[in-house]
Amino acid sequence: MPLRTALTELLGIEHPIIQGGMQYVGYAEMASAVSNAGGLGIITGLTQPNPEALRAEIRRCRTMTSKPFGVNLTILPALIPADYDSFARIIAEEKVAMVELAAGSPKKYIGMWHAAGVKVLHKAATMRHALKAQEAGVDLIEIVGYEGSIAGGQPGDEVGLWVLLAKATSVLKVPVIAAGASGTGRQLAAALAMGAHGMTMATRFLCTVEAPIDIRIKEYMCKPEVDERSTTIVLGSLSNATRVFKNPVSLQIREIEAEGSVDFSKVAPLAAGARTKTMWQQSGDVQDALWSCGQSVGLISDIPTCAVLISRIVAEAESQLNAGVSRVVQSKL
Repeated sequence: MPLRTALTELLGIEHPIIQGGMQYVGYAEMASAVSNAGGLGIITGLTQPNPEALRAEIRRCRTMTSKPFGVNLTILPALIPADYDSFARIIAEEKVAMVELAAGSPKKYIGMWHAAGVKVLHKAATMRHALKAQEAGVDLIEIVGYEGSIAGGQPGDEVGLWVLLAKATSVLKVPVIAAGASGTGRQLAAALAMGAHGMTMATRFLCTVEAPIDIRIKEYMCKPEVDERSTTIVLGSLSNATRVFKNPVSLQIREIEAEGSVDFSKVAPLAAGARTKTMWQQSGDVQDALWSCGQSVGLISDIPTCAVLISRIVAEAESQLNAGVSRVVQSKL
C-alpha cells in the first residue's frame, strides 16, 4: 500500500521521508538524490558561505532533480552571526518547496515564506517550542527526540521521541513529523501508527552512496563497535544541546562545560565548522572534529544508494503495518 500522508500530499512527494539538514553535507548532490528517490531532500542553508551562494546551490539542485526539495535554516549562537535575513529572503525568492527551520522563531519570516508559496516546517525538541511554532502558523512540526542530533534546548529538556511524539500527536493540530535517531522502516511504521505523518532522517543518510563525505567516515560508521552508545551531548550549558559523536573533541567540550560559567568563545575553537568541514571532505578523521550524530548510528550497517535505502524503509514500514494488524488476535477469554 502506498504510504500517503499529509506530508506527501502537502509537498507532492512519493514517500513520507525527509532528509534533515546537515552542516557541510546538505549540498545539492545529497538533496537531489533523496528527492529523486521519492523523499524530500534538504539543502543546508548555512553550509553555503553567503546568501547568493545559497541561491546558486538551489539552482544547481534544480539541474539535478525536477522533484520538490527544501532548505534548512538553523539560527544558532555564533561569534559572527550569519545574515539570516538575507538567507530567509533567498529561500522565498527561489520558491523552494519547504523550509526546515531550526532553533529560531518562525514569526519573523513566515509571512514572507508563505507569500512565496514556501511551506514551513519547524523543528522542535520540546512541546513548549512546538506550541509556539503552531501559534506562529507553521505548516508542519518536526518533533525531535533526545536520541537525535538536535537534543533539546536546555538542561531538563531530555525527553525521548517515544513520549514527545505521543504527546505531540495528541495536542498539536498541524501535521507532526517524527525525528531523532530514526533510520528504519520499523521506526517509520511506529511513527505513522502513533499519528505522525512522516519521518525525518539525518544520520542515516550520511551512510549512503550519494552523501558527499569521505568514504572512510561511512565505513567507520558501519563498524560493529560503533553503536547506539557512541554519542554524547554537548553545548547544553549554552541552551543548544546537541548530540554528537563521542570522540576526544566532544569529550573536551564536556570537560569545559563541567567547569561552569561557559560562554561560546571558550568552546568555539573546538566546535569550529571549518574543522568539521575538513573532516567530512578531506581528512576523514572522525576523532578530530565535532560532528552531529544521532543514536541511530547504532542501526547502520551498510552504505546503500538513497533510492535503495528509501525503498527498503518504505517496504519494511508497509510490512510492519500489515503485520501489526495480524499480530492482534481475538481473545479466548
